[in-house]
Amino acid sequence: MSFAQARVLAFESRRAKEIAELIRINGGEPFVAPALMEAPLTDNEAAFAFADRLYGGEIDMAVFLTGVGTRYLGRVLATRDPEERFPEALRKIAVVARGPKPVAVLREWNVPIAVSAPEPNTWREVLSAVASREEKRVAVQEYGRSNKELLDGLKAQGRDVLAVPVYQWRLPEDTGPLQSALESLLAGEFQAALFTTGVQIEHFVEFAGGRRELALEALRHTFIGSIGPDCSESLRSYGLEPAIEPSHPKMGLLAREAAMKYEETDRF
Repeated sequence: MSFAQARVLAFESRRAKEIAELIRINGGEPFVAPALMEAPLTDNEAAFAFADRLYGGEIDMAVFLTGVGTRYLGRVLATRDPEERFPEALRKIAVVARGPKPVAVLREWNVPIAVSAPEPNTWREVLSAVASREEKRVAVQEYGRSNKELLDGLKAQGRDVLAVPVYQWRLPEDTGPLQSALESLLAGEFQAALFTTGVQIEHFVEFAGGRRELALEALRHTFIGSIGPDCSESLRSYGLEPAIEPSHPKMGLLAREAAMKYEETDRF
């Protein structure tokens, strides 16, 4: 199983070194161009409004979608109230975690988890996992952008839904690697690309600006690996069809299984 020394483009930010090494281990030549950074919202009014409702007994269920967002929310609320007040309030309601990262943070806080959505940990699994629950007043910790499908799905289950934005995505401060990635992609110098979140393609297309269509066309002639269904959905919205999703939404499996698939296919 090998990328056969293909040049592989990745857009990972927080784990950029790790994905580069995974690509290298699997026989590829990595080029990592971080496409986003997580930025706390400067206006935390929505977070404090959520806290007031939670502390007032007006929330029956809280859904946590990301580990980073869960931790940020705790930090934001601790700027106004005692740090322990938030975890203490969560112990009195049903807590839902979308995947292992929010689970880890909640366990750190000794917060019992009523529902943990199974893999591949998309909004669909969250909806299915809570379908039989009776709680009506639900808060959803959002991540970067609003998930309309999840919010609408919870409302369709007869629930009163409160969206709680905690952080937003933005382009990294240093866009030099993205510029180099764009130039190399347009020159046909990448044979494969790996995406670990749908926001990466959105930001890359935004960054491409007037060369957006050229960039997308170049990607259509590139072997694409997607971390999972949500990411693939974003890629397809730009007319890009992933060649592979890994058996589990893990970065190591993405690199390994993409390399296996790449070896089996006709070279792009």
